Amino acid sequence: MCRLMGYVSGSATTFSVIGGKNFPQFSALSALHNDGWGIATVGEEEVTSVILEPTPAVDSPKFLESSTTLQADAALLHFRWATTGLAVSEENTHPFSYQQYSFIHNGGISPKESVDPFVDGDLFSQRRGDTDSERYFLALVSHIRKVGLIEGTLEGVREIRNSCNFSSLNAMLLTPKYYLVICEHNNTKIPGAFENDLDYYELKYRQDERGIVVASSGWDQSDWATLANHRLLVVNRITLEVEILEI
Repeated sequence: MCRLMGYVSGSATTFSVIGGKNFPQFSALSALHNDGWGIATVGEEEVTSVILEPTPAVDSPKFLESSTTLQADAALLHFRWATTGLAVSEENTHPFSYQQYSFIHNGGISPKESVDPFVDGDLFSQRRGDTDSERYFLALVSHIRKVGLIEGTLEGVREIRNSCNFSSLNAMLLTPKYYLVICEHNNTKIPGAFENDLDYYELKYRQDERGIVVASSGWDQSDWATLANHRLLVVNRITLEVEILEI
């Protein structure tokens, strides 16, 4: 299982700034979610930067530098807690990217091969790792290529939800024009280490003059709103307008 954060802002900023005064608390979650970290930014036409390290962010000078100095008007951040049996490696570290799309996921789909029928063959052959998360991403891209970004994302999540065994499909997808947040999880499958934290899979968001930021739980988000389960949050990167759709 993993921790997620993403944002869209009207001007270039950093995770430490838009995350607010409690961002060090979020960073500290990587002490347990310690199987790697990654950041991706997406510009007006393509993914512009992906930084990956298969090491704990809490111990990484590169993470400290990236989270405090990397300027972008939209970005994704991921702390990985690897699913049992999946290697801790750069190839399996989020974010995953394809063309203009970048993606991070929190949860597990088992067996991972159950997602394979939903991935277009040409995309499946381009996998860089062997995770359920990357397969999930490529399944969404397969649908997006057929029917468009929003409808394709909804169709892809519904297909996996209805066909596969999963703990959580919570995910974030960043494109040149949109930031999508998928909130779809099964609270009966919270990891044992967090069995008393019934909000473990919750995603919360804050919108203010700095922009909109969405993140996993586990730290002080007392002034944030909760994104309901079975919902897709859509942020227009140009207008910063927010829409919430039912999955």
